[in-house]
Amino acid sequence: MKCSQQTAFTTVTFTGAAGNKLIADVFGSQGSPVLLLHGAGQTRHAWTKTAAAIGLGGYIACSLDQRGHGDSDWVANGSYEFSDFSADARIVAAELTRRAGVIPIAIGASLGGLVSLLAEAESESKEGTNIFSALILVDITPRVDQSGVTRILEFMRAHANEGFASIDDAAKAINDYLPRRPAPKDNQGLKKNLRLSPNGRWHWHWDPRFLDGKRMISDRHAIERSLVVAARRIQIPVLLVRGASSELVKEAHV
Repeated sequence: MKCSQQTAFTTVTFTGAAGNKLIADVFGSQGSPVLLLHGAGQTRHAWTKTAAAIGLGGYIACSLDQRGHGDSDWVANGSYEFSDFSADARIVAAELTRRAGVIPIAIGASLGGLVSLLAEAESESKEGTNIFSALILVDITPRVDQSGVTRILEFMRAHANEGFASIDDAAKAINDYLPRRPAPKDNQGLKKNLRLSPNGRWHWHWDPRFLDGKRMISDRHAIERSLVVAARRIQIPVLLVRGASSELVKEAHV
């Protein structure tokens, strides 16, 4: 357990739909649970400050490394379809409900938002029950800007296999991709999003197979249709959070 007045948390393990290990940081010890799901290529650490604030606010905030990301297992057969992530989310939500006796709220950014949307819609459709009590979508809607999707995937693919010679090189790649974002004073925080390979190079902390073949962009129209159908099924309260400079969510999508 990591302890400080601001960021005390416990690292816990869940078992996903494929028997895969899922790692999460839990902030707060009592109150309603909140499940935080990160975006593609991120880790649970993207939510650390938010989760800490939620925990201090009287909730139990659970920030999860999704399959193939961070410290969670890389799935042996490379199963990284939306439905695979969604199946994991349903299992974790059920476990949080069992432990707390209260259905969790879901907060999902990008991929995490789509995963939570699909998981809730499937539960309502097939079982007539809710796995979440409310849903907060961060920078994601069923329809998105495809040029933004392409730009994000190009950035993720650029160094997916060869990695970086140093942490500073990784920081430069991020700064080139997000030139308007203020650069941090210290790049050491990036270690949480990187892994050091035996050959001495640093790689992003996610399984490169996540981007293989047709998994994420096989038929964007079919994916969009399934997400629109899912959104129409949702009966719980939903909040959309979007920045004015979002790559993915334009005003038309809102």
